[in-house]
Amino acid sequence: MIRKVEERDLLEILEIYNQGIQDGLATFEEDIKDEIYIYNWFSLHKGRHCAFVATNEQGVITGWASINPYNTRAAYYGVGELSIYIHREFRGKGIGQQLLLALEEEAKTQDFYKLVLFTFPINTLGQGLYRKLNFREVGLFKNQGKLRGKFVDVMIMEKLLFNQDYYCIVKNKGE
Repeated sequence: MIRKVEERDLLEILEIYNQGIQDGLATFEEDIKDEIYIYNWFSLHKGRHCAFVATNEQGVITGWASINPYNTRAAYYGVGELSIYIHREFRGKGIGQQLLLALEEEAKTQDFYKLVLFTFPINTLGQGLYRKLNFREVGLFKNQGKLRGKFVDVMIMEKLLFNQDYYCIVKNKGE
């Protein structure tokens, strides 16, 4: 089941995010995050920049995904950056795809026309998911940051949610 994040989900989301930090496959973060961090994160993901969780039959959260601000400039209002994290025990089981599809649908209703993401080249499982759902590789930042004392490259991927001409026509018609 996929649903929007609720406050009761935050400790499980925090656990999954901390797994991602420990694994070093998806974030430059190295310090384990605490409850204060996740409550602040939640306060930023209640509106247009939203988050979803996937749960199994027992109600256990198996993964989460969010739309994050890409840039505060008005020109980028319709561009969202996404994050997806899956619990270690549930990776490779299609949960990421379900979450990403839910994010895309929500993004369209929230006036996003494009989603972007930044991924480490070693995260081939994630890249497979993104390519399957028609994200395209835009480029590679060489030595974009350091993780555990070593430089790491970052791949940029994007997906247009609407045809640009369609988006402009619909936007202008509605104004």
